[in-house]
Amino acid sequence: MKKSQLFIFGAALLTALIISCNQKRNNLVNTWKVTGVEAKTPQLDSVKNDILSNGTLTFTKDGHVSGYLESEINDGTYALTKKGKNLVIKDENGTPFSFESTITDDQVILDSDKMKITLSSN
Repeated sequence: MKKSQLFIFGAALLTALIISCNQKRNNLVNTWKVTGVEAKTPQLDSVKNDILSNGTLTFTKDGHVSGYLESEINDGTYALTKKGKNLVIKDENGTPFSFESTITDDQVILDSDKMKITLSSN
């Protein structure tokens, strides 16, 4: 009897975790415009201004991402880990870029060791 209760509890917990991660992923699926860049290392103002004027990211439901941050991302992929608190973007060459992420309905904040980027929904 106790094993069946433990199994049911485990299944319910797993379902809740899956729904939670999918909810963050669903909130991320959109086109986002860079609205703020906070450099944590010395960066040229031109790089910051370039990201602010050209920066966009489009996330699709099937795990693909395209857009522009420091360079063009044409056919990248993304993955959310740590219950949506970590976002890893891989460019078309497979180079990973890891960010701590905060995702809401209308804003995404990506925080790395180099910079903190704020994106707003288009």
